[in-house]
Amino acid sequence: MLPDGPGAAAAHHTGQAAAHVRPRSGALTEVELADGRRVMVKRDDAPEATHAEAAGLRWLAAPGAVRVPEVFGCDRRWLVTELVAEGRPTREAAVGLGRGLARLHAAGAPEFGAPPPGGPVEAYIGQAPMRNVTGDNWPQWYAEHRVLPYLRRAVDEGAMERREAAVVEEVCARLPELAGPPEPPARQHGDLWNGNVVWSAAGPAYLIDPAAHGGHRETDLAMLELFGCPHLAAVLDGYAQAGPLSEGRRERVPLHQLFPLLVHTVLFGRSYAGQTLQAARAALRL
Repeated sequence: MLPDGPGAAAAHHTGQAAAHVRPRSGALTEVELADGRRVMVKRDDAPEATHAEAAGLRWLAAPGAVRVPEVFGCDRRWLVTELVAEGRPTREAAVGLGRGLARLHAAGAPEFGAPPPGGPVEAYIGQAPMRNVTGDNWPQWYAEHRVLPYLRRAVDEGAMERREAAVVEEVCARLPELAGPPEPPARQHGDLWNGNVVWSAAGPAYLIDPAAHGGHRETDLAMLELFGCPHLAAVLDGYAQAGPLSEGRRERVPLHQLFPLLVHTVLFGRSYAGQTLQAARAALRL
């Protein structure tokens, strides 16, 4: 039988009784345990969602390159992790985050689209389903398994017009020439917008809520730029110090932002269609 609440879930997965329970936003609950530790309990009823997130966090933690919350356990409904005390972003932490991301990406993945060990093929990015189908050719894989599925859904649900979709389809057709130098599969966070970076009170930045899979390292960086990130220039400086990027990365940012923008179009509707179209035209350098 599954635990019937966040306190019970915390107790079940840590072996410590819950002393205090404090609801946070959405599906998150902060629980203080009897031994004084504080944990974060997340509820998600989508099939395999908690297992996908737990596997992703463990995979990102394995190289020791970036900080992620410790996973205490999960079941079909609940994920229990370390609670990171939040602080203010600093340039030092941002440089450290950039260096860590470079090392994380260099740890690699078996193929593009490869799920973390123990993670499901049918995973999620935010609340949107994301299939971790593998491939060894990034332009083809990115078009077939990241861009086009969300584009089709956006059109089918009326969030994008057919004429707008044609511009994105042109990007997909030209991906081999737009993608830049070949890159090996990177160990990717997969949903690296600023909201999934926790600037800790202890100093280092932590990464949360991954949609981890084998991907292109420029996609993580492009997503970090999409909605703004404190000390972004310092993050990119730190990254360049540990893992120099291929020439032309700046021009390819809109190409890598197409995927998260289409996910947002599917989840939140037509308000993101214009930004998606703008990114597609920029990728084509129109």
